[in-house]
Amino acid sequence: MTNSIVRCGVALTLGLLGSTAIDASVDGDVKRLADATTVLSEIHAAPDRDIPDDLWQKAECIAVIPGVKKAAFVLGGEYGKGVISCRAGNGWSAPGFLVIEKGSVGFQIGAESVELVLLVMNRKGIDKLFDNKIALGAEASVAGGPVGRDTKAMTDGQLKAQILSYSRAQGLFAGIDLTGGALKPDNDENCEYYGKNVTARSLLLQREAPASAQPFLNALERHAPSVQSR
Repeated sequence: MTNSIVRCGVALTLGLLGSTAIDASVDGDVKRLADATTVLSEIHAAPDRDIPDDLWQKAECIAVIPGVKKAAFVLGGEYGKGVISCRAGNGWSAPGFLVIEKGSVGFQIGAESVELVLLVMNRKGIDKLFDNKIALGAEASVAGGPVGRDTKAMTDGQLKAQILSYSRAQGLFAGIDLTGGALKPDNDENCEYYGKNVTARSLLLQREAPASAQPFLNALERHAPSVQSR
């Protein structure tokens, strides 16, 4: 945490000096939000292959990791960056940036990338992420979620899981088991996007968000995303 705060302070100093590197990073954050919005919009456009609406409405937080690359997975370490938002009042919180690492994302034969969507079904499933990171399967139970309109056929493991996980590759959308992986806040990206030192906990409890995050928040409401700029 201390190193992150130091990096944040350095980043802000460089930003005040007109650093183009900071602008480039912010552009990357905006693109990550846009990619996550596209994933949700495309999934919602096919109700028979969508996440069941009753589960969506019950989820406390939703994370989207667009474009987990096979090459990054093969090399190990950090391999997927995404965004997460939690319910805040009648809407959704400011999005926080996160990283998924290690574990297996079950690449289909021939697939070069996989998109992930995680539904956090209760706050216990996300509390450890607020402070450091969360081990999937160890500190938070995780199971591949059901797809389609009906959830009556959910297994006992799915019903009890704190996190339901989904993947999409080559147009196919299905539940996936991410046991053995880990989620952690992307503190540097949070700092650079918001222009100040922020914690995952503070972001996921507040409603105020930059305009460039609004299309993603609209998609979480299952509204058509609007075009806005930061």
